[in-house]
Amino acid sequence: MLRNRRGGFGYSMIAYRSTLKGLGKLKLNEHKLAADLDSAWEVLAEPIQTVMRKAGIDKPYEKLKELTRGQTIDRDTIHAFVESLELADEDKERLLEMSPASYTSMAAEIVELLD
Repeated sequence: MLRNRRGGFGYSMIAYRSTLKGLGKLKLNEHKLAADLDSAWEVLAEPIQTVMRKAGIDKPYEKLKELTRGQTIDRDTIHAFVESLELADEDKERLLEMSPASYTSMAAEIVELLD
């Protein structure tokens, strides 16, 4: 039994090292990443919903669900939706300045807390 356990551990170590070596060869395709982000405007539904709740707009989740489910969402769609909302000018301006690439929610703060 001890002999088999050592073999399993050895094979696991080889697999881990090979995986790390392979991961070290990966390169980030920044252009593809930017294109993917630019085609994902629906991620802005989260901050829009939060601002709608803050403004006391009734059923923000349902309104955004109706806008985003099964639809292709782009910059123009999001901007038209934000413009149609009864929000304070500063809130509208802040939402209109956002893009999928610039919106990170609290990710940076969470990473700092975990560090």
